[in-house]
Amino acid sequence: MALCPSPRSRAHVLIRRALNQKTCHGLSFEAFLDAAQALGCVGVEPRNDLGRPFFDGIGAAEAARMAQDRGLRLLGLSEIYGFNVWDDHRAAQVMSLADVAEASGAETVSLIPCVDDRSVTPLRDVLRELVPLFKGRSVIPLLEPIGFTSSSIPHKAELVRAIDALDPDLFRMVHDTFQHCISGETELFPELTGMVHISGISAADAKLDQIQDAHRVWVDADDRCGNVDQLRDLLGGGYLGSISFECTEDGLWETDGLNKARRSFEYIERALG
Repeated sequence: MALCPSPRSRAHVLIRRALNQKTCHGLSFEAFLDAAQALGCVGVEPRNDLGRPFFDGIGAAEAARMAQDRGLRLLGLSEIYGFNVWDDHRAAQVMSLADVAEASGAETVSLIPCVDDRSVTPLRDVLRELVPLFKGRSVIPLLEPIGFTSSSIPHKAELVRAIDALDPDLFRMVHDTFQHCISGETELFPELTGMVHISGISAADAKLDQIQDAHRVWVDADDRCGNVDQLRDLLGGGYLGSISFECTEDGLWETDGLNKARRSFEYIERALG
């Protein structure tokens, strides 16, 4: 399945804009789609960790129609947390998420590693379990490294080695600009990247660490996470997929979110241009 068809014809736009539902979690599913349409996005990422079901309980086929009516793709569903704490329960969760994704036409699902003190299954063993769950499906599993010091998978390089050893045609990764910044990793792996999440930390006195994960905001000229440089390198390395705002500051959207998101996208595009 192609993750990145041609963008809409808008000469001034350099990136395929997208919106993660975490950024505007207070909106209903329909209002979320309307916001993405107003921003000129190519698609959205609905979530299941907002205290309510996917699509606000709307059926998968109807959710797909609502997105399509607005010219939007369901780029991915998020998420399974602690995917590498593997057991029968986790396998059932993964299959259920993949089933919902296929029923709605969503292109990917996100799998997040454990960042607490639970014992984890060796990465290659987990991927061996995941291969038969996704082989032959239309949905692509996205693995997301988390850069915290407590993370069981803080760096992409570890994922790349495991993916190359197991099935480089099946798996892809999420590149999160904040997580990449705090991980200290420098290599980007655009050829294995299936989604990019962007967010900024602009406060001059904020320490770039795990605590700031709850305070990720719009990207602007004061951004300390290197969003523009990361995007320039990813795009220059051949990444053609979507660039999705995943901001986490509570109440961020409620303060003129639509206009601020638009201005932030435009800032990034000017900086890249």
